[in-house]
Parts: sequence; structure tokens; C-alpha cells
Amino acid sequence: MGWPKYLTVFIPAAIALKLANADPTVVFITSALGVIPTAALMGRATEELAARSGPGIGGFLNVTFGNAPELIIALFALGKGLHEVVKASLVGSILGNVLLVLGAAMFVGGLGRDRQLFNRTAASAQSSMLLLAGAALTMPAVFTLVSHGSLPGPHDEIREFPSKVEHLSLWIAVLLIAVYAAGLVFSMKTHRDLFNPEHEGEHDEEPWSVRRSVMMLAIAGVAVGVMSEILVGSIHHAAKSAGLSEFFIGAIVIAIVGNAAEHWVAVLVARKDKMDLAVNIAIGSSAQIALFVVPVLVLTSFVLGPSPMPFVLNGFELAAILFAVTIANQVTQEGESTWHEGILLLAVYAVFIVVFAFA
Repeated sequence: MGWPKYLTVFIPAAIALKLANADPTVVFITSALGVIPTAALMGRATEELAARSGPGIGGFLNVTFGNAPELIIALFALGKGLHEVVKASLVGSILGNVLLVLGAAMFVGGLGRDRQLFNRTAASAQSSMLLLAGAALTMPAVFTLVSHGSLPGPHDEIREFPSKVEHLSLWIAVLLIAVYAAGLVFSMKTHRDLFNPEHEGEHDEEPWSVRRSVMMLAIAGVAVGVMSEILVGSIHHAAKSAGLSEFFIGAIVIAIVGNAAEHWVAVLVARKDKMDLAVNIAIGSSAQIALFVVPVLVLTSFVLGPSPMPFVLNGFELAAILFAVTIANQVTQEGESTWHEGILLLAVYAVFIVVFAFA
């Protein structure tokens, strides 16, 4: 698990503070820190199982559990009717992977090197899937804007939409899952060599047995669930106390927390000049969120929570998604990167942080 194991103390601390009805801001910060080691444990257990299951099943495990913490957090928020927080956290995860993670990886990996190379074909395939997903996810907002003249605001918690918009979002979710399934066949069967870069030796720990991996995965799942429930339950009061919008907390704070362990791995392997893996983590994770996590939550919203959640973005999210998917395609076209490109990606992410803070 590396450094996240030192944050394990925040798991019991968050539970104790919640039971003691402590200040919501303290509870939020503590539970957010508690999510990081649970997500790291889930990632390690999944990685160990994947290494012993062969390329096919291993790839399936990786794509299934790769973004499980974000999905679990979003499910709890969905159940409480925090639709705009859910959408903000998902958009924030995509932005964080494309701009923050890839930017940090390119910057740190490029220091002291003229340039770094990665497989252009694999990266372009993933960024193309992300571009498709970006187009699909923005169309409900365009439809709503044209038909009804307004979009959700960044301070909304939930907003009612006409049934036509709900059905539109439902059909798009089904189409995206179909595209995701096709992508699994492409990446795990017909072209799996492109999407499984060698990365043995990224940690020096003794390999886990299958039994231990399954046990750790189960424990991590329960821990992520507990931390997510506490985190979501404290969002409203913590945002009010800190003077930040729930939109900002969802798009920036929760998105970074849910991906912190994965972010660190991407930067670490980039420093070791393994940009294939770094790009695969950053772009691949974004594509998975857009093509799988978002549609699953849209479909789940029809049976969980107060009302269905059409994936209608607000104006800030709409612009950010369009920029992010365009940038992802641009930086993967040449199959090489430099530290300066990393600085540019981080600068764009910093711009979004400032704008979201003012929203």
C-alpha cells in the first residue's frame, strides 16, 4: 500500500467522531483521509488477484474494481438525493485523471529527460473512447438548454427534469455501456497486448495469496462503504462551514480523495520512465468513469434515491468536460511527452480549481 497505510488511523477516528457528533468539517476531513487507505487497499488486492487470474479475468477485475471507491461514494450520495454532487464528483474524477494525474506524471517523469515515449496506438484508442463518451455525456445538457432554456446551477442539490430528458439520458447510458463492453473485448482479447504494459516490481512487498487478496478486497469494500457514508453525510454542513460550495467539494475534493492512491502510482511509474502505464492509468481510468461508472449510476438512479438522475451537466461541468476530452486526444497523438506538457496540463487544472471555487 505504500504511504496510504499511514492514513489508516483516520478510519477509526472518522467513525468515533461521527458517533460523537463532532464538528461536520472535522468529520468530513477525517473521513476523506480515511477513504485514501481503503481505496489503496482495494487497489492492491485487485492488482494481486489480477496478477494470478490471467490477462482476461485479470483485466476484468481491474476494470471492475478500478474505480470502485468513486462508485461507492457516488451511490451513497445518490441515495441521499445529492444529484449535483454526484455529477460534480464524476466530472471531477475525469478532469483529475486527464489533467492532474497525467500532468503530474508528465512533469515528474520528464524532469531530467528530453522526452518520454508511450504507445500512441493504445493511448489514442483510449482517448478516442473518452472523446466519444464526452460527446454523449454533454448532449443531454445541450438538449435541455435548447428545449428548456436553462441548465442546473452549481449550487443545486437536485433538480427535476422532464421525463423526456430522463429517457434521453437513460438511452445514452445504455449505449455507453454497450460501447464499454466492446472496449473490453478490444482491450482484453483482440488487442490486449496494447493495454497490458509490463509493470512488475512497482512494489517490493511479498505477493499475496488468492485467499488473502479476496479477504482484503472484502475488508476494503466494507471500509470504503463506511467511510463513504460518513463522508457523504457530512458534505452539506462541511461545505457551509468552510464557505465552499458542494459543487466544489464534489468536483475537486472528493474527486482527488477517491483517486489519491491511483494518482500516486501513475506519478511513481512515470518517474521510472514507464509512461505507457502512467498514460494507461490516467486516460484509461477517465474512459472507464465516463463509459461505465456514469451510465451505471444513471441506471441505478431509477431505483435508488428520490428521483432519476439524468446526466445533465451545469455550464461549468459542460465546458470542463469538452476541454478535458479535447486535451486528452491532443496530448496522446504523438506518443511522446515532456515536462513542459505536464506543466500546461497542471495549469489548466489549476484554472478549473479557481473557477470552481468562485462558482
